[in-house]
Amino acid sequence: MIIDTHGDSSKIVFKQEISHLPGVISTAMAGSVPGGGNPGAYSQIQNAKGDMQIANLDLYFVDFDYIPQYQMKMLAGRSFSRDFQTDTTQAMVVNEAAMKLFGYSKPEQIVGRKFDQWGRKGLIIGVVKDFHFRSLQEVIKPLSLRIEPNRCDLVSVNVKADHVPATIAAIGDAWKSLIPHRPFSYYFLDEFFDKQYRSEDRFGSLFLNFAILAIFISCLGLLGLASYSTSQRTKEIGIRKVMGASVANILRLLSIEFVILVVISFCIAAPLAFFFMHQWLDGFAYRTHLYWWIFAFAAGLALVVALATISVRALQAAVANPVNSLRTE
Repeated sequence: MIIDTHGDSSKIVFKQEISHLPGVISTAMAGSVPGGGNPGAYSQIQNAKGDMQIANLDLYFVDFDYIPQYQMKMLAGRSFSRDFQTDTTQAMVVNEAAMKLFGYSKPEQIVGRKFDQWGRKGLIIGVVKDFHFRSLQEVIKPLSLRIEPNRCDLVSVNVKADHVPATIAAIGDAWKSLIPHRPFSYYFLDEFFDKQYRSEDRFGSLFLNFAILAIFISCLGLLGLASYSTSQRTKEIGIRKVMGASVANILRLLSIEFVILVVISFCIAAPLAFFFMHQWLDGFAYRTHLYWWIFAFAAGLALVVALATISVRALQAAVANPVNSLRTE
């Protein structure tokens, strides 16, 4: 549960007050939450060669409880601790991407190196495992984390799954008593993630519905074409049956020309589908691959649907009495 205090002077007291509520597991404060925006910072960090390398790092302002609450894994060094007074002004934690940016191959190698960022100087005390602090459409970029209470406006509240409404009501009461001049508003982190990908979900649903409609209309057209072709060859079918053709032979005769059309259509559609899907997937840093079997499966499914549609009319013609077929004018 994320609550924006808008930088109110009572935000720290509010955090401490709600941390004692029975329905609250933990609380933390930060300037950003995973998936949200965060500022970039002009930084100088000692690289593997010992030089102060300039870079523009993404920056998270956090408090002492943020890393433990979000269960971020420390790969080397340590997290921020109240046992070290210098952590509030002279300590920084970086992620794996930042470690690699400055030429280090192991997390332990960057621990203890110097940094200079926005007027703050000190040492890097730890390396946190990479996590997605932006949308999954982007690669994980170099990130730095620093203790900065004045810039931490978002309160993250880990609430128990049972009695959530009662817990929210209790948090709201604490808000009204400490920050009465601001409206109480909040959102849940899973809902925040959902908003980021809602457009893709809508696109997927819309595409699926139109695909089903297109397949239905195509099947109607194919059924009409099969009916017309069958009626044009009624006498031919009758003669073939009189000459000893089986039902399977008749079905094969009536279906082969439609199968050829379906194959030609697939040969045209497959390259176009591959091109446009590849273009769309290029917008995602983490994406699936277009394997050959996907198109093979689509081709097989198209043939099955086409044959199922055609067989309805073809089977009627194949089992019809050849005498009636020969009398047809």
